Amino acid sequence: MKIKLLDAHDRLEHFKSKTFNIGETCQQMIDSRPFGEHNFYIFAHTRTADDGVTKRLIWQPRLTKPKAQTNSILIKAYVGTDNIKVIWMIPAEEMWAQYEKGKLCESDIIANSIHAYKHDRNKLESKEEDDLTDYQIDCIYRSMAASINSAYISRRQQDF
Repeated sequence: MKIKLLDAHDRLEHFKSKTFNIGETCQQMIDSRPFGEHNFYIFAHTRTADDGVTKRLIWQPRLTKPKAQTNSILIKAYVGTDNIKVIWMIPAEEMWAQYEKGKLCESDIIANSIHAYKHDRNKLESKEEDDLTDYQIDCIYRSMAASINSAYISRRQQDF
């Protein structure tokens, strides 16, 4: 797809004028502390709506890394700090050329993510040094499930 420079600028300005902010969205998720005091991943990925055309971005907190995929962002959030780590930003494959050096949307983070996705996907998906162990993750999920279950039982008892 060939885009005229002025059209691209207009689209960029339109995008910038929107109220959506990735930083604010991430901060809201961090502030909600979905896993208590434990650091976690924020996985943003697109899904197509029922109409087959419209896409929406889903933000998911996770304790483990997902498989790398196109149209996704993975960020590691450090609870109690203002630190985050961008693990990857991988756009749709048909847009990859737009992020190359010298292009209007040039981005080192995205270019490096695309390169790793194409040539070293295992590195993108491997555990980080500071990730929780599988046992710790299992304990956290069990605790969350028990809490939800007890809340459900309490609610059911109140109904009677």
